[in-house]
Amino acid sequence: MKDFPTLGKKGEIVNVSDGYARNFLLPRGIGAIADAKLENDVKNSESSKAYRAAQELAAAKELAKKLEEITLVYETDSVDDGRLYGAFTNAHAAELLEKQHGISVDKRKIEMTNVKSVGDYTATVRLYSGVSAELKIKVKNKD
Repeated sequence: MKDFPTLGKKGEIVNVSDGYARNFLLPRGIGAIADAKLENDVKNSESSKAYRAAQELAAAKELAKKLEEITLVYETDSVDDGRLYGAFTNAHAAELLEKQHGISVDKRKIEMTNVKSVGDYTATVRLYSGVSAELKIKVKNKD
């Protein structure tokens, strides 16, 4: 019923001695007797976790395809030699992605170096375990 360091994690079915279960695990609510109903509940929760993970993976792959096709355009003031007054960061990229394309991505999932000059750049967006996308960014001077 709960994670326990010496036995296992929540949802696992383990064998323990009768006395250990009766005197320690059951009174503290750490475990329960594995009857047919509990075993069925464990199987159902495992299958629902697997289904949810599959849905999240499919959604992440679909979002990755969309992000591969997008080019963010950031217009700002810069010095004559192309240096920006500030830096273009992953927070700016997340904000532009939301504003220009309506896609909400956490700024911590966008990996890029701070851009300090005008030009074309790429950022890696980590969407799910094993699923990432390359996001193209164009930084140009405001005219």
